[in-house]
Amino acid sequence: MFEPGSGPHVFSFPLGVDPSRALIAGLEARLAGRPPQDWARVEIHFATRRMQRRFRALMAQGPARLSPRVHSLEDLALDTRFADLPPPVPALRRRLELMQLVRRLIEQQGDLAPGGSAFDLADSLAGLMDEMQGEGVDPEVLKRLEVGDHAGHWARNLKFLEIVAPYFGANRGEQPDAHARARLVVERLAQQWQDAPPDHPVIVAGSTGSRGATAMFMETVAQLPQGAVILPGLDMDQPAAIWRQLAEVGSGEMAGEDHPQYRFARFLARVGIRPDAVVPWDAGSLAVNPARNRLVSLALRPAPVTDQWLSEGARLDGDFLKQATGRLSLIEAPSPRAEAVALALRLRRAVADGQSAALITPDRTLARQVTAALDRWEVEPDDSAGEPLPLSPPGRFLRHVAALFGERLSSAALLILLKHPLAASGWDRGNHLRFARDLELELLRGGIPFPVPADLQAWARKYNGDALRQVWVAWLSDCLDGLEECGTMPLADLVERHLALAEALAAGPDRRPGESGDLWEKPAGREARRIADDLAEQAEAGGIVTPAEYQVLLRAVLDRGEVHDPDRPHPGVMIWGTLEARVQGADLVLLAGLNDGTWPELPPPDPWLNRRMRAEAGLLLPERRIGLSAHDFQQAIAAREVVLSRAVRDTEAETVPSRWLSRLTNLLNGLEKGADALAAMRARGAEYLALAEHLDAYRGPALTPAVRPSPRPPVDARPRRLSVTRISLLVRDPYAIYAEQILRLRPLEPLRHAPDAPLRGTVLHKIAEAFIGGGMAPGAADARDRMLRLAREILERDVPWPAARILWLARLERVAGQFLADEIVRQREGRVLDVEVRGKFDPGGTDFTLTAEADRIDRLNHGALAIYDYKSGTLPDARAQELYDKQLWLEAAIARAGGFAGIGPGAVHRVGYIALGKAQEFRPMDVGTAEIDQTIEGLVALIRAYQRADQGYTALRLDPKLGFASDYRHLARFGEWDMSQMPSPEEVGQ
Repeated sequence: MFEPGSGPHVFSFPLGVDPSRALIAGLEARLAGRPPQDWARVEIHFATRRMQRRFRALMAQGPARLSPRVHSLEDLALDTRFADLPPPVPALRRRLELMQLVRRLIEQQGDLAPGGSAFDLADSLAGLMDEMQGEGVDPEVLKRLEVGDHAGHWARNLKFLEIVAPYFGANRGEQPDAHARARLVVERLAQQWQDAPPDHPVIVAGSTGSRGATAMFMETVAQLPQGAVILPGLDMDQPAAIWRQLAEVGSGEMAGEDHPQYRFARFLARVGIRPDAVVPWDAGSLAVNPARNRLVSLALRPAPVTDQWLSEGARLDGDFLKQATGRLSLIEAPSPRAEAVALALRLRRAVADGQSAALITPDRTLARQVTAALDRWEVEPDDSAGEPLPLSPPGRFLRHVAALFGERLSSAALLILLKHPLAASGWDRGNHLRFARDLELELLRGGIPFPVPADLQAWARKYNGDALRQVWVAWLSDCLDGLEECGTMPLADLVERHLALAEALAAGPDRRPGESGDLWEKPAGREARRIADDLAEQAEAGGIVTPAEYQVLLRAVLDRGEVHDPDRPHPGVMIWGTLEARVQGADLVLLAGLNDGTWPELPPPDPWLNRRMRAEAGLLLPERRIGLSAHDFQQAIAAREVVLSRAVRDTEAETVPSRWLSRLTNLLNGLEKGADALAAMRARGAEYLALAEHLDAYRGPALTPAVRPSPRPPVDARPRRLSVTRISLLVRDPYAIYAEQILRLRPLEPLRHAPDAPLRGTVLHKIAEAFIGGGMAPGAADARDRMLRLAREILERDVPWPAARILWLARLERVAGQFLADEIVRQREGRVLDVEVRGKFDPGGTDFTLTAEADRIDRLNHGALAIYDYKSGTLPDARAQELYDKQLWLEAAIARAGGFAGIGPGAVHRVGYIALGKAQEFRPMDVGTAEIDQTIEGLVALIRAYQRADQGYTALRLDPKLGFASDYRHLARFGEWDMSQMPSPEEVGQ
């Protein structure tokens, strides 16, 4: 196939050419007239498995012929020609082994890292080890690095790096991982082929040679008599001086690493080939737009470039620029959403025109936004990245189940699990959802933050006649029993328990052996099954783990899976990452997210080596990623029709254009006719921005804002009984009384229970009542200790959040001294009659009953009564007491009339608030007959007003800025109206 003795064989795929099609065309030209079996003798090593699959798909389209032997460079580690080399250790197993070693090191020296970071550190350490093995860097090299002022930090890092030392040197062939075995295979092949080169063609296609082992293999193949290397996207417009500059740049210098052609320059220099001696693999596969390739090549020249732009740019006339940019558009959107909608509109037009279109972006968030925008037209793109397995239904379900181990089961976690589409998917799904809905209402209304099997069984007993519900609850109780006690155990045992529980929850009641519902069905389930089986197979290498560590590990393992559904996507609309864009072609290419930090992406932080250390050790630099991204950009922009897009601003600030886009626009602005060409590019992009703005401008039919409600229900439907606290609410927000007392609407408990202010108030009330009701003397020497001991008992019983218990007890400790000092005075002036005492009062002539539950009633030494109310928050100020907070005075009226059970009628001379939440001074208020009479008169007037048919229950009579809460503001549509709007009375319930 290749002329013997012609030296290294290096070819290229021109920029903008579909490499797989060009490869087939070149083979057809070289094998024309040859026996059919010569096709089968060709051995091809592709850069990626994606390119390999693409080649096979194109070969399958015909004509009929024997297929070459195809391999992927990613599979070099799996080469079976050297039986003495053991198979590579699975990547997950190696990481689990390293996790155990990292954990032991952390246990020995606890200040090195947090204990829960063992797997993350092992994963990062394994990545560095893979790179060192691929580049042939021994750990001894790292020990000799000059670290300067960072000696202390470097000493800590070396403790971790010493963990990987046994996997190098003479030991690397005993249990090699994939990168180590790949390098061993390449070294063996190079030695073997030197003495006995293969007599059949060997081709490496589409690789940039950015990895050490890969570059070594490419150099070996290029030197074979029947070997060839085909470089993707070689820039044939780049002058020889630039090629020499790139080839002479020292390894690790920024000026070279970030250039798109840097790797090719180094490779060609090593094999002794001049760039101008490299010819296209297929003479018939020509660049789609040579003018644009030349323009982009000039824009991406390595620094300094200004003089080159001035000298070479002067030769680019208007016709050339029109040809280069005529099918190039630039979208500069005001926001990421506008960018996504504009891109979706361009893709929708491509569908209508019958074009194949590909969106290329490393920004997965933008890709998802474009996918969501395309859903408007029921167009689902074929996303090469697929759906991340952790976000798929099986991935979420497995993560939810894993979160049950070692934790108290919350109501939210239970309902999330029960409502998952895979829960009880092998049973009667309709009844399962019905029971789950009923249980949800029970949990919301009952305020059960952490349900246990006993709570579920108590709820089920309310439905004694429902046998199916009893079966369902028994199944659920059995699944959930004992999960909280699940602690540290071998990873293999925890994986086994986790998968068994997931299958049981997915199968549902009446499960037969081997059943798992729909958990492992469909593409997502099959991918989850593959990942789960791999984890179970390698788990023995993971040692002992806690449930929390297992959750971190599971998420990291699931992140390695992706889900593709071949039946749903549109065949002509694709979303590619930059890697996929290297091996495929489309009529229209959209390069999106062209902002610095996105394309190119910021290099990930390296916890082990800084940039200088990497350069000295011979490892890959962060700029390598930038150079590869630049090459991806140069290949993608060479397509027939291209749209460039970026968002000028994100959610936080102005964005910075991608360095390659900035170079291109700066170059065009500096050319005589370039500014016009750039303006035309922006004008074409602006058309889609205008369409996007127009599309988003339509909000549907105009809606009239709600008015301030003031419903007037029938008089006989209005409440005849209210508590003293509800009288305060009637003054502040009558609409809330209408919703609560007349419509019978009650707010549900939150699904995610939290230690909020109402619970804190309830608990502090219980503590004070238990202390006072228990007859404890506030002046005793151990009074404070006894009060705090009582508080601990109540907090432990009623507050299931450890952090809240500690915080609330600390706050109580700060106020306990003030409370006891004030209590000594209160008990010196009187004695406690009762706590939490209920009472009622009929003010007369109103057919209305006032109720109350007084926190505490004392008998003063001179015989009168004192009424106290405990407050866990800020005490009501004088303005609040004047406007609406009449609780204590209304309770005084009830007490004077003898309305409190067991107290009897009597004069009330004192009322006051006792602070429990803050150390506030106790300031009781003297009460006389006139104040109580005036309060009763105000109550009667208020009740009579609401017993008139023309009196409406107006929303928010007092401004909410006064600091009171309401559960019914959303029902009143507050926000569509404000306090300046007059209420709109409306007859209801007639």
